[in-house]
Amino acid sequence: MLNATSKSNKEQVNLTSSLTVDGEPQLRTEPISSTEDYGIQLPDWLKTCILKVPPGLGDSCPRDSEALIANAFDLAFRLHKGQFRASGDPYIVHPVAVADLLQEIGAGPTVIAAGLLHDAIEDTDLTLEQLQSFFGNEVAGLVEGVTKLGGIHVTNRTEAQAENLRKMFLAMASDIRVVLVKLADRLHNMRTLDSLQSDKQQRIALETREIYAPLANRLGIGRFKWELEDLAFKLLEPDSYREIQQEVVTKRSEREKRLDKTIELLRTKLLAAGLTEYEINGRPKHLFGIWGKMERQQKEFHEIYDIAALRIIVPNLETCYRALAVVHDTFRPIPGRFKDYIGLPKPNGYQSLHTAVIGRHRPIEVQIRTPEMHQVAEFGIAAHWKYKEGGSPASGNTERFNWLRQLVEWQQEGGNDDHNDYLASIKEDLFDEEVFVFTPKGDVVGLRKGSTAIDFAYRIHSEVGNHCHGTRINDRLCPLSTSLCNGDFVEILTNKTAHPSLDWLNFVATPTARNRIRQWYKKSHRDETIDRGKSLLERDLGRKGFDALLRSQAMQKVAERCNVKSIDDLLAALGFGAITLQQVLNRLREEIRLQNISPEIHPTNSDVAKHFSSQAGSIPSKRSILNSSPILGIEGLDYRLGGCCSPLPGEEILGTVALGNHGITVHRENCVNLNSIPNSRRLPVKWNQSSYLQDQKFTTQLRIEVIDRVGILKDILLRLSDSGINVSDARVKTAFGKPACIDLRIELKDAEQLKNTMRQIRSMADVIDIARTGLN
Repeated sequence: MLNATSKSNKEQVNLTSSLTVDGEPQLRTEPISSTEDYGIQLPDWLKTCILKVPPGLGDSCPRDSEALIANAFDLAFRLHKGQFRASGDPYIVHPVAVADLLQEIGAGPTVIAAGLLHDAIEDTDLTLEQLQSFFGNEVAGLVEGVTKLGGIHVTNRTEAQAENLRKMFLAMASDIRVVLVKLADRLHNMRTLDSLQSDKQQRIALETREIYAPLANRLGIGRFKWELEDLAFKLLEPDSYREIQQEVVTKRSEREKRLDKTIELLRTKLLAAGLTEYEINGRPKHLFGIWGKMERQQKEFHEIYDIAALRIIVPNLETCYRALAVVHDTFRPIPGRFKDYIGLPKPNGYQSLHTAVIGRHRPIEVQIRTPEMHQVAEFGIAAHWKYKEGGSPASGNTERFNWLRQLVEWQQEGGNDDHNDYLASIKEDLFDEEVFVFTPKGDVVGLRKGSTAIDFAYRIHSEVGNHCHGTRINDRLCPLSTSLCNGDFVEILTNKTAHPSLDWLNFVATPTARNRIRQWYKKSHRDETIDRGKSLLERDLGRKGFDALLRSQAMQKVAERCNVKSIDDLLAALGFGAITLQQVLNRLREEIRLQNISPEIHPTNSDVAKHFSSQAGSIPSKRSILNSSPILGIEGLDYRLGGCCSPLPGEEILGTVALGNHGITVHRENCVNLNSIPNSRRLPVKWNQSSYLQDQKFTTQLRIEVIDRVGILKDILLRLSDSGINVSDARVKTAFGKPACIDLRIELKDAEQLKNTMRQIRSMADVIDIARTGLN
């Protein structure tokens, strides 16, 4: 539950007098003649339930579905009476809205009752035992599962998010209906965020877009996904949201007129082909989807053709393909845009035929599906199961939720300390997969694009990955690093004596596989990695006083700053490569300075403080590590400056892990090539501000458009020479009647010098324009 409640009005109800008679649980026992007594607007379906409940059902667990919902509402109303949301509305409005959303997606009465009571244990003095006595174990279990998701206190935001998500996925594994209530809760809270402070709105919206909307998509609940994305989009990119919204409204009449003509033509063709039972309508794209396509394809609004699409719903599977034939016969199909999600469903169960055709002078997207497929597309897991007493939907669909099982297994096997890795794995598993391959038995497995046999093995099971020693792809032996393609049949060869190799980290594409490999090495080589980390530190700090240094409070603080619990964990992480030697030395140097400035902080560590003082100068000078590289954050690693943007000192930079064995590539933060690189491959880096940079030169390239005259290149080179700037390459392109284009590769010391140089050249009379380009 989001903290949208006014704390001053969050009074807890005394259950002893209002809900018990002679100490026994007691629900409402008298009929209701009018729902107006509640003083709030209720949906019609809830009014019907309340008015139908006869007296006498309140003294035991209600079994009738209408009685269950009516009693749940009445209890929630009494429990939350006197409580108000930050908006000023009575608090009961929120549980009712959550229940209404659950009813819309077809959830059963047990889930709806849990939606009405989902805040009761957390925000009132109702106990779990009392709730069980009122409504039985199933409703109480769902409410308890939702309550647990928000009941944790942690020390930092990353850990908070990771811990809450761990709890969510554990609850989902036991009964996936818990997350239906949580998603409905989040959707209504997103609708009513206006009363919260701006920074809190931004945080909640970002979490919604990164976790909850993809989670709704992973469970197939399109009805929730689209609205969650649009509400988050409205808060996170308000200018873009308003711009696209205005564009959609402005073009609506033109778009509807074009769609009506297309629909009428299709109706005629479908009837002519003997298809009389069908439903066809236009489907507008949601705003976040339009914006996402504009960003991915770098296009303007008017260049996006599928702002709206056609959806054809036909009675059965056979008529889906017959309707597709009619569409392709009526309009020209666009090559490469046909997708058969019926024969190859998405991991969340989504099925439909997708195609794009040229219709009435413009491309248009068409979807074809049956009513059952449409229900699944809109309502996801709620359309798959009929919820029964004592039944759990999660238990019958283990293959569909294989990703959920793996996340739970990982956290149970000790992955809890790696908060960043855990968040990366969750985000990876929640978003759409792009490559679909088959097991030897013909089962479909979805993976991200670029995945290898190792990624496939770990998706099947961690033990399959840990003992993998070979693979057959389409009945051919292939290297483990082979990238998988759509439709491949993949067989993993295992051996009990085989184990993961650190080389696999160079080519695996999924965080799940990467984390499993690291986790195996951490467990199986802990003593070895501790010794390796200890040797690395000792080599740079020297043996004198080293043991005392390891046991010092300063070293413990270094461990804490590196997000590990103990000094042994720090040494293991250093030996394993999870943190770099330079990171440890930098933090240790800061602790040494702290000791020198404020010796009273650790008065009991006088011997260690003396050692710190004696070592203070030697730590950075052992191999001049601090001053040996112009880039901080990747010391000791192979790196290169990106030729696409040729960064210079003084500019904000970001490191990326190159695929293969090509080390680290450093880009400018605004480099367009960063858009295609996932966050899991990005590293925070910065320029070394030490004197080391004063003697360094960095190459960049300029493109100068000039009036074509004799001697113009000489004049530019003379001006650069006067400024002490070396030109390593110069090329001139000319065309009759057009300006000349000069490409110069020059060596500069920083961004300020580049700025001055470009200003000098631009001031020349014959220069039309000058721009910075990537290195050829």
